[in-house]
Amino acid sequence: MTSRPEKVETRPGRRTVLGAAAIGAAAAGAGGTAAPARAAAGGAARGPGGQGRGRGGGGGYRALPYPTVIAHRGASGYRPEHTIGAYQLALDLGAHVIEQDLVPTRDGHLVCRHENDITGTTDVADHPRFAARRTTKTIDGTTVTGWFTEDFTLAELRTLRATERIPGVRPDNTLYDGRWRVPTFEEVLQWAEREGRRRGRPVWLHAETKHPTYFRKLGLGPEEPLARLLRRYGRDRRDSPVFLQSFEPGSMRRLAELVDAPRVVLLSGASTRPWDFVEAGDPRTVADLITPAGLRWIASYAQGIGPTLDLVIPKGPDGRLGTPTGLVRDAHRQGLILHPYTLRNENTFLPADFRRDRDGVPGAGPNGYGDVFGAYRAYFATGIDGIFTDHPDTGLLAAADVRRD
Repeated sequence: MTSRPEKVETRPGRRTVLGAAAIGAAAAGAGGTAAPARAAAGGAARGPGGQGRGRGGGGGYRALPYPTVIAHRGASGYRPEHTIGAYQLALDLGAHVIEQDLVPTRDGHLVCRHENDITGTTDVADHPRFAARRTTKTIDGTTVTGWFTEDFTLAELRTLRATERIPGVRPDNTLYDGRWRVPTFEEVLQWAEREGRRRGRPVWLHAETKHPTYFRKLGLGPEEPLARLLRRYGRDRRDSPVFLQSFEPGSMRRLAELVDAPRVVLLSGASTRPWDFVEAGDPRTVADLITPAGLRWIASYAQGIGPTLDLVIPKGPDGRLGTPTGLVRDAHRQGLILHPYTLRNENTFLPADFRRDRDGVPGAGPNGYGDVFGAYRAYFATGIDGIFTDHPDTGLLAAADVRRD
């Protein structure tokens, strides 16, 4: 769980950025994108990975706009993450895809939380009746102390309210603490259906199975209940408006046997190993998976990868961007799309060459906004097909620059 930095002064100019994105989304129509909608079967314009530039009814993920802007946990730069409020704002701003992380409750319901540890994302610590459930667990080799979704029934979890995970970085978001409860994935599917009917187009989702090996050992494996929900709401087909994703390749291979919805393998640092590999004694690391042979193996059961941005452009010792790797080229040769993660507006999250943290510079300080548009230009120039961002409005403006070029 991310530690909470000290509270800092609110950054200027946020309303201006939000307003510009909202105006742009409104001008583009209900779809929230400046690119014209074209059906994939009708010859939609393609991006570097063969990804369509238009929405294209029924065209599947290849008909999404290029570059695709994925709202990371919703518009989490402006609302507490993984709440209906964060998802709704992301959609209203025009995000092309909205992300959910899925963890189970004790009675098997999938709920939307970045982690099963809900200590920092809910008000659980304020509920005396749950004090005794605070415990220490080892999850994927990491020891964590707190409260965990698998120790709560859904009915119990519904008594909690969502809070901002990093209030020191995003103090404005604490205004919304307690406003929304933790949503189930089924509630998100229902919300997406309502919004899709209202807007006349599908609402795309990007759902991640969190710690699937850990949960399977508890009898709470997420793939089967996720597949049931996808079938129930008609999102189990190859052209369904949903991506499935996991840091564990085995989870995507399991889901490939259950549904046809497109799948993305998430990739962390090059020296790391997926946890299901650790459990199975598979010696391969992420570095092995991003070789041409590794990508060819991923392409046998998935349609894309979600690498950390450092796998696309590594940083030097000074924190500045270096020379892009060949990952984009190699993945595209295998027919894989790339949705790297995660670009955020704040200086503390940006490469050093795009920070504005010097004295006398507007927006200075770790939590002020840096030159995020410069960072977008650098990453989009590599040919990635989309990007995860906490701030979909700035992502959309940057993507529009790419389309104009």
